[in-house]
Amino acid sequence: MPRDHHYFVYIVECSDRMYYTGVTNNLDRRIWEHNEGIDQKSFTYNRRPVTLKYYEYFSDINQAISWEKQLKGWSRKKKEALFDRDWDKLKILAKGKKEPPKT
Repeated sequence: MPRDHHYFVYIVECSDRMYYTGVTNNLDRRIWEHNEGIDQKSFTYNRRPVTLKYYEYFSDINQAISWEKQLKGWSRKKKEALFDRDWDKLKILAKGKKEPPKT
């Protein structure tokens, strides 16, 4: 009988405003681990507390890893457009253009 697998790609904002992107099969536990400082070698260890800014569910680990890698290459502005669900801004940033001037 096949097991139902689930994976999450997530982005947290650290206390120094840096973003960390990861993949896990237990989102609540992983955020707790980041905030508790379970792994002293972790990127987030000296940047606690962290705040969850975004997550996406996947049933396939390969798709999750692919999305994680893509997000890791994104600029800060592009990630923030994703958090805000600002699809127009995200399209502009995806084309490598600067944001339109604010009026």
